[in-house]
Amino acid sequence: MSRTRYPIPAAPCRCEIEVNRSRFIASIEMVETPDQAQDFVARLKQEFPTANHNCWAYLCGPPGSSDRIGLSDDGEPHGVAGKPLLTALQHSGLGDLAVVVTRFFGGIKLGKGGMVKAYTQAVQSALEQLEVAEKIAWEELRFSCAYPLLSSIERLLPDYEATILEQQFAAQVVLHIRVAQEQLTALRTRLTDLSAGQINFPENP
Repeated sequence: MSRTRYPIPAAPCRCEIEVNRSRFIASIEMVETPDQAQDFVARLKQEFPTANHNCWAYLCGPPGSSDRIGLSDDGEPHGVAGKPLLTALQHSGLGDLAVVVTRFFGGIKLGKGGMVKAYTQAVQSALEQLEVAEKIAWEELRFSCAYPLLSSIERLLPDYEATILEQQFAAQVVLHIRVAQEQLTALRTRLTDLSAGQINFPENP
């Protein structure tokens, strides 16, 4: 999976299920850093102050990442909530997301196996309803070219997911463009070939 392009939550999502009278409310949100994930958890605890548990997990980075993760059982027996939630996130095919599953106890004990199943079902139900967007890492590039090349450059930019941010017209045309990070090298090579080496790029675009 590319670290510069991957699916992420497009918008917050919430789903509620009931298991033996206990309510499980799963809330998912896009987070890019552990601090954002902790802020999300804090907001949910404020929203549901009377809940018995607000269990959570987060994954920052590309899908399946394991370097910036976190989880909590929030008072539930060890391993029955946080770990299943994190496992669901790591197998979701999504990156940069956090989940909080809020539980209101309904008076019937579920047992450890029942709780693992319930927390897993809650997060999976929310994941199924989640709207997905694509996260793309962008780079900006500036260069100048001769006027006769401009129309050819404008035609090829969409092939590299590049768009013109600014144009300046002087002795040559100065272009300021945005391009998907993973396309940058290929675009520079194509522009060099197109101009027969007449386009010079800065050392640190």
